[in-house]
Amino acid sequence: MRCPYCGHTKNRVVDSRTSREGRAVRRRRECESCDERFTTYEVVEERPLAVKKRDGSFEAFDRSKLIRGIQVACTKRPVTLRQIEGIADAIEESLERSESGEVESWQIGELVMQHLRDLDQVAYVRFASVYTNFQDPEEYLETIRELAEREGYDAAQLDFLESVLAEEPSTKRPKSKDKKE
Repeated sequence: MRCPYCGHTKNRVVDSRTSREGRAVRRRRECESCDERFTTYEVVEERPLAVKKRDGSFEAFDRSKLIRGIQVACTKRPVTLRQIEGIADAIEESLERSESGEVESWQIGELVMQHLRDLDQVAYVRFASVYTNFQDPEEYLETIRELAEREGYDAAQLDFLESVLAEEPSTKRPKSKDKKE
């Protein structure tokens, strides 16, 4: 291993421990020439994971893209970055077990939805609305109904929501146009 300070190749390992939940080995090294210490990581060289998109094209799996998508769904929700990274870790680990080395984008979306359904239901509905491309309020209502049935919520609350959505546009209250000048 080449020293990043002097370029010398002779060094010794001072400390070694597992890192990144057992997927890497962190080593502290000391250069025998300049006595500076530096850190190296040893990881298994994994085959790249390809994601097949809806249009049939392929792209490399991008963990940061996965995290960004989950973060958008969790905006202003009581979900920590650590929880989001935990979801990404679990999904990535699940995908790495794929024998073919490729996975379809819908499989990733389904995995995200499974995790969000248990973590935060509002984030779940947000993600589902983008992932499944909701076209009208009825699709939101159906997703909320499925969650409510799963969680055992009071059906009367959903009936109210349905009645508001079913109102004719002429019976809805107009938005206030009063502006203070």
